[in-house]
Amino acid sequence: MSCGWCGSNIDVGVPFCAHCGRRTDAKLATAAACVTCGSAIRPDLDTFCATCGTPVSPEAAPESPSKTLLFSAKRHDVRARIAVLDERGEARRTVGMEEPELTVGRGACDLSFADDQYLSPIHARFVLRDGALYVRDLGSCNRTWVFIDAPYTLADTDVLLIGSQILEFQRLGSPAAPRADADGTRRVGSLTPVPDIARLSQLRADGSVRDSQYLAMGRTITIGRDAGDWTFPYDQTMSGRHAELHETDGQFIIHDLGSRNGVGVAVRGERALKIGQRILLGDQVLRVESV
Repeated sequence: MSCGWCGSNIDVGVPFCAHCGRRTDAKLATAAACVTCGSAIRPDLDTFCATCGTPVSPEAAPESPSKTLLFSAKRHDVRARIAVLDERGEARRTVGMEEPELTVGRGACDLSFADDQYLSPIHARFVLRDGALYVRDLGSCNRTWVFIDAPYTLADTDVLLIGSQILEFQRLGSPAAPRADADGTRRVGSLTPVPDIARLSQLRADGSVRDSQYLAMGRTITIGRDAGDWTFPYDQTMSGRHAELHETDGQFIIHDLGSRNGVGVAVRGERALKIGQRILLGDQVLRVESV
């Protein structure tokens, strides 16, 4: 027989034309036309047009997924994502922040690492506010560290993590002008380099000072395992040339020299975070994936 739509030869009894796809069976007597493509449809039998898939009746049309989400009692809006990194720096787990705050620690926290003995029970808190992500240390024993991704200007009493060394930066104030004793005798002393205005101290685990580097106007020091002004040959987590500290206009600025493990700054108060920034808590390295 011939298709009543396109005239092609088709087998008798076949309900669709192999050439145009339109219906050819006897029930076309009750057929109507699809509102989208004009193909024959049977309103009493068909739910969708066989040619273009348009629903035969408005009730059959599915609601647009862009308008309505499938209901789930577990559905939450994820506002930020934080990755837990492995030793290679790759994400082994990603946590979505569904609430404005997320606590991290060894104990009963939103993100808990029960086997990490370097974490305090409740170590730190991430906070989402006005579209920005912040981290706050909650008085932990080993501090919360944010790794710098650009030159960082040090503030008085800032604490740095370079390799496995904890270094504290302290301002010393303006040096006094040389003066003679009461009887007029001038004191002998080195006039070069110029007087020191800051100090970088290496701290032991108990907080006591083991060694120090004094910093003067115009001075630059390089810190590393093998080369530089201040070396730590016993620290295998420190790069050969790890970081550089220099003075500019009275400010001391530290640079990461492309080290493997980075330069961390201890969080004081609330610290704003950027996408891609890494945070060290206990023995866990986290990375901000999205905000």
